[in-house]
Amino acid sequence: MPKAPFFSVVTPVYGCRTCLAQLYSRLCAALSPISPDFEIIMVNDASPDDAWDTIEDLAAQDPRVKGINLSRNFGQHQAISAGLDYTSGEWVIVMDCDLQDQPEQILKMFKAAQSGFDVVFGRRVKRKDPLLKRLSSRAFGVVLGTLMGQRLDPAIANFGVYHHKVIEGFRRIRDVDRSFPMFVRWLGFRQITVEIEHAERAEGRSSYTLGKLIAFAVANVAAYSNKPLVISIYVGGIFSSLSFLVAIYFIGRYLMHGVGVEGWTSLMVSLYFIAGLLLANLGVLGLYVGKSFEQAKGRPLYVVRDLRNL
Repeated sequence: MPKAPFFSVVTPVYGCRTCLAQLYSRLCAALSPISPDFEIIMVNDASPDDAWDTIEDLAAQDPRVKGINLSRNFGQHQAISAGLDYTSGEWVIVMDCDLQDQPEQILKMFKAAQSGFDVVFGRRVKRKDPLLKRLSSRAFGVVLGTLMGQRLDPAIANFGVYHHKVIEGFRRIRDVDRSFPMFVRWLGFRQITVEIEHAERAEGRSSYTLGKLIAFAVANVAAYSNKPLVISIYVGGIFSSLSFLVAIYFIGRYLMHGVGVEGWTSLMVSLYFIAGLLLANLGVLGLYVGKSFEQAKGRPLYVVRDLRNL
């Protein structure tokens, strides 16, 4: 039986084919002084630039490079899950492939892990992302954190060092809507953040458009919090109370002054407004029902087309 590696590196690959050779060489340079026993698992999430060919070449040159080729694009966090399902290392490193997560920062995080922590998140001190992406990520963190009742740091993403028992716990979670760092936080264990240097993107642009970020936020809110349902109950109760008070006011005015209810425009505006609130509440409820339906189907999180060195 082959010896289990000390490190397992998992990186989802999408749109960064020309970065992979440099990523491999920098990972070897960063990990070899710590331990020569490591594996690099590259998960091709149907990258449109034929990244699988490069992964195959690297796997042919070095058996420590493992390749997973998904049958289609399943998404970043599903690709991470695919890689983690195949890891066997005592310590697992999750990072992006675009070299914004710098392999040279792994040693700093691993030293923190050696002081007794099971989870070490890398906190990007100065993000080298476009202004729009930084602002949208910050807004995403504030809204999602508020709805989930916890503080989320937009400077923390997937890059980190994780003990194998954390990854074993992560593997047991098979929720359809996935966020790797949120699941890790939920698992508990001893956690710490370490400030790391963030780099410019070496190739291409992020696949997370504003629309995808909003969809990701909605999916995560529905997956991790029931606060929208609670908010809809409070909003409904507030407007029901207001309508009751308004009704009392008009009845009193009619009894005291004999004045009939006037204002066709205000009536119709109120009617449409309340109807909109009802439809919104039904939409929130439908979102949760839909998520439950998707989970109940029991479909796999991903489908593997090809494997290399696994």
